[in-house]
Amino acid sequence: MRFAKQRGPQRIVRFLVPLAVCLILLPLRTRCQDSGAEGTLLRGDKAEISVTVRDNSGEPISAPATVKLFKEGMPTDQKEAARGRAFFILRSLGDYTVIVSATGYKSAQKDVSVPVAVKAELDIYLQREPSSNESAGVPGKPLLAPKAKEALDKGLQALSDNKPKEAEKFVDEAAKLAPGHPDVLFVQGVLYLSLRNWRQAQGVLEKAVQMDPGNARVLSALGMALTDQGKYEEAIPPLEKSLQMEPGRWETHWALGKSYYYRQQYDQALRASQQALSESNGRAPQIELLVAQSLTAVGRYEDAAQALRDFLKSHGDRPEAATARRWLDGLVKNGKIR
Repeated sequence: MRFAKQRGPQRIVRFLVPLAVCLILLPLRTRCQDSGAEGTLLRGDKAEISVTVRDNSGEPISAPATVKLFKEGMPTDQKEAARGRAFFILRSLGDYTVIVSATGYKSAQKDVSVPVAVKAELDIYLQREPSSNESAGVPGKPLLAPKAKEALDKGLQALSDNKPKEAEKFVDEAAKLAPGHPDVLFVQGVLYLSLRNWRQAQGVLEKAVQMDPGNARVLSALGMALTDQGKYEEAIPPLEKSLQMEPGRWETHWALGKSYYYRQQYDQALRASQQALSESNGRAPQIELLVAQSLTAVGRYEDAAQALRDFLKSHGDRPEAATARRWLDGLVKNGKIR
């Protein structure tokens, strides 16, 4: 069976916008941001890696930081970051690893691929080491400046009203005022998902996860962005982690079931899709098609056929009904059912 095309933007916005509203209303610490963005001009015709080292607020760190560049496990260059910035002109193209260390912060690293002579821009977020008289808990997020919060609220309202272009204007404004704030990054990701800009969604959501790795909703959104690009193997870990922290989210189970299916992990796909169907309470009947696919993949043909018949009986007027009929006919023609 071939997977039925889902109505991605509508389901993503319906699911994630309320979560985004809840997210940005959590208690926060005071901190204002402004944009520190820089152009992307190349220095001559050579490839370059531009590294911005940020603290938990999303702003470039003021503390001295050492930025080391590795290729295939071998050190190739090292720079001291100035105002959180470091630049490397590459001698050759390929895959690199950047490792950053700074006094008072946990070291961090990130991989980057530079296959052509372009400028690759990399943000690396450092988490503070707790001092001896501090708890080792997760630091609180900085509070959005009033103008940034107002713009973000308007963007969320526009998303709720299914006005993506209007939302884009306000979210872009919030991003300029608070470029590294995790709430802004999360809402940007939701916006890009609604616009079907999967790669852009992945980029900002990866930054949000770096800053707030224990946020189940951000992990879920990242997993959905990866699933929508067909990056099923990459999607599974954040989706699984999201459900470990916040079980019972049917959209997350649905995306995970789809990722399992395309990774040929059919038993897991069946469990995840059945969970998604049960938890959705009829809000997404097309999940039944994924259940039918998974049942077929594990050899339960009669159960798969019954699932398809049930779908056609209850939802014969839906666009997916033609797919369900074709799959049911295929089971008959292939001798899988009587």
